[in-house]
Amino acid sequence: MSKSTDKKYVDSLLEFLDNSPCNFLAVDTVKKILNANGFKEKKIDDKMNAKAGEKFFFTKNDSAVFAVQVGKKKPADTGFKIIAAHSDSPCFRIKPASEIPGDGDILRLNTEVYGGPILYTWFDRPLSLAGRVILKGKDALHPVTKLIKIDRPLMCISHLAIHFNRAVNEGNHLSKQKDMLPILAKINRDFEWRNTLLNLVANELQVEAADILDFDLMLYDVSKASLFGLNNEFISAGRLDDLSMVHAAITAITEAKDKDATLVAAIFDNEETGSGTKQGAHSPVLGNMLLRLVMALGGDFEDFGRAVHRSFMVSADNAHAFHPNYPEKYDPTNHPSLGGGPCVKVNANCKYMSDAHSAAIFRSLCEKADAPFQYFVNHSDVAGGSTLGNILTGQLDIEGVDVGNPVLAMHSVRETGSCDDHVNMIKVMKQFFS
Repeated sequence: MSKSTDKKYVDSLLEFLDNSPCNFLAVDTVKKILNANGFKEKKIDDKMNAKAGEKFFFTKNDSAVFAVQVGKKKPADTGFKIIAAHSDSPCFRIKPASEIPGDGDILRLNTEVYGGPILYTWFDRPLSLAGRVILKGKDALHPVTKLIKIDRPLMCISHLAIHFNRAVNEGNHLSKQKDMLPILAKINRDFEWRNTLLNLVANELQVEAADILDFDLMLYDVSKASLFGLNNEFISAGRLDDLSMVHAAITAITEAKDKDATLVAAIFDNEETGSGTKQGAHSPVLGNMLLRLVMALGGDFEDFGRAVHRSFMVSADNAHAFHPNYPEKYDPTNHPSLGGGPCVKVNANCKYMSDAHSAAIFRSLCEKADAPFQYFVNHSDVAGGSTLGNILTGQLDIEGVDVGNPVLAMHSVRETGSCDDHVNMIKVMKQFFS
């Protein structure tokens, strides 16, 4: 792969991250990429029709998206090739009736933590709002959805001055309800603070505030994704976990070469809160789609079982890179480094779906793609998390491997990754889809 291609992939990732401040905008950005590459959008509740060579996608809840390239051969003969990732990242969600006026004539917004962010990294940054807004439709059962991304700085979660907490650098307990409320406006006698948020959103969308029924709005850092390092080798951005894997998966399926097998890029939502939603990996949404696809291609339930047995899944969610300031937190022999390449995630207690057989398959893909290869294994005294892979195997008895690129500061408002790792992950995913 040429250096110009490498730069194209990195620049494309930075643009993707900037356009995707939350799960709903990430899926919208994915849809635009798929449309530009010949994929046709279908509705999930339409009758499943499919033919060899067709490329299509559908969404679930505006926050999950499933892209398919139908192969020339029956899935029962080739199995499915699936890459899974997730669209959500830890953040702050705006509560209903969110305006909080207070002493000092300062208006704040009431928030609730989504997932497990590193709270103090959100202080003293320019923040804004993104998400979806639900408007009145033709009847109660058919409201209208509008996406919103306010591009200007609107708020800030300001830290208490060190003069009032001299021990702040020795450890500072934070209350999610008290300490993490963003400042939105100065109240004066000419300012009516009630319904400030609804009026702001209505003005941005050019709709009537009375037509707004509800919303899913999240805070995001308006600072742009960027490169740093002596040779611009590192990426600094919010939501690398897991939008960098979303970007790699969508890049791979839009540049796929395999025409025989049916390829799937499955982007779920709500991984950061356990995947237990209708659009999450714990739901039957993927299995239902694959079954309907087999039957649309002339197969039956027996063919579906054969197809799943012959399938392979790459569950792509980032891993922890070795931090040189904290070597004691890492396994002594398996600690992936930034720039060291994609890594297989292994856990003896089956928190990941990887085993020796599936790890060997991924390693072979890396070798064929001329990409380096690493393992991530937790320090035995430090508990790790789980991800999509083992959750999906509760819905489908499919073989697969949990992989990811190593990143630093996972769940910070800005995480650190490697340009080389992202390019190499795309190479491996393209090899899988070749």
